[in-house]
Amino acid sequence: MALRRFFGFSDGELMRSDAKPCSRLMRQTAGICTVGGGLGFWILCRLHYGPRITIPRSLRWAACGAVSVSSTTALLVCLFSPECEPQNIAAYDKGK
Repeated sequence: MALRRFFGFSDGELMRSDAKPCSRLMRQTAGICTVGGGLGFWILCRLHYGPRITIPRSLRWAACGAVSVSSTTALLVCLFSPECEPQNIAAYDKGK
């Protein structure tokens, strides 16, 4: 699913065997960005509503931010990371 070959960034070589597999890289990136997206959208909610803020509203904004930012970054990692090229997934990603 990687777009690196489409844009000419890929030479088709296998990555080093000690590099992180695509699935673990996507999972770690999404986990980190979940926290950042939740905090970022919570701050945006506080700025948008000001004194009219309620706890359910701020939690809803934080949850939406966490989901949207983590899924977006996981998709970008999948599309543009050399670890997620088809030859590297076939060689190093082991299904559980």
